[in-house]
Amino acid sequence: MTRLPRSTPATTEIRNPATGKPIGEMPATGPARTAEVIAAARQGRRDMAASLRERLMLRTGDDASARRRFDRSQLINGGFAVVFLVLLVFAVTTSDSFRTDDNVTNLLRQSVPTALLALGMLMVILTGGIDLSVGSIVALTGLIAAGLAAELPVSVAMALAVTVGIACGAVNGVLVAWFRLAPFVVTLAALTTIRGLAYVYSETPITPADIGFLTLGTASIGPIPYATLVVVALFGAAWVFLTRTTPGRAIVAIGGNRQAARLAGIHVPRHVLLTYLISGFCSGLAGVILASRVGIAQPSVGVAFELNAIAACVIGGASLAGGRGSVVGTLGGVVLLALIDNLLTLHDVQSYWQQVLKGLIIAAVVLARRRETP
Repeated sequence: MTRLPRSTPATTEIRNPATGKPIGEMPATGPARTAEVIAAARQGRRDMAASLRERLMLRTGDDASARRRFDRSQLINGGFAVVFLVLLVFAVTTSDSFRTDDNVTNLLRQSVPTALLALGMLMVILTGGIDLSVGSIVALTGLIAAGLAAELPVSVAMALAVTVGIACGAVNGVLVAWFRLAPFVVTLAALTTIRGLAYVYSETPITPADIGFLTLGTASIGPIPYATLVVVALFGAAWVFLTRTTPGRAIVAIGGNRQAARLAGIHVPRHVLLTYLISGFCSGLAGVILASRVGIAQPSVGVAFELNAIAACVIGGASLAGGRGSVVGTLGGVVLLALIDNLLTLHDVQSYWQQVLKGLIIAAVVLARRRETP
């Protein structure tokens, strides 16, 4: 009987030399090929382990860098808190007028326009933009509200004036978002244009004819003015908007990395426009409240108001490059600036020195926070 040749298996099982467990199969091409495959498997495992170690080291380095930036930010914020407490103690101990109810009420009223402008400015800065036209919008909307109050109900006149502020913000937003013009150039042009429109509307100050026009800016509950309650409500709504809603998070993401936000499906122009609309609304409301508080609207009011708004945002931790900033921090910046202004006023320091001090504060804050960005 003829013996048939033994069939050669189609595959050869490969086992781990260390454990003896099967790790795969290969075509049966001889022991040399088997050794090559085992060596390649070992090298592949070594390469994978090296890659994992490298990624772990990078991730650990990133985490350490983030912790250092966080610690530095907390240290700076704590420093500003200490400065505020020192100024507060100094004010209480050096001026008897500071502790009076009238002064506290006046301090709260005076800080309202800056707070509103800073809130709108924060929204724009978070996207990496800037709005230099806020002071001019304050002048224009105050004139419109005071002028229309002679012919229309006060509430309607104020609402129309705020709508004009929103329209100004819409023009800025469209030019920046859809035409992709530089925010600095657009809002600088708007600053001049809107200021000119204010003088076109009225070259002379306008005094409201209806005494009810003064209610919003002067009425109060105890030592707390109505306008301050409006500001607190708006800041609370802004905090919820930025931290709890999708559009708010998108605004922060756009400032952090615009290209990544676009690739993630965020409609960048629409959200950038939204920030300028908010800034226009806050500026219009600030103009109405300011005219209501002082009882007169002037075309020259609002000069350098944008400096106060930017200073409050920067002191509160906002980055002019975008992507970083907080509502609570901005409110803290507003309070600190209001305290400094009140102190200088109580000690009869000229307003020019107040402007010098604000400029130095902005420079110092930017210098202190220069390493917080990654």
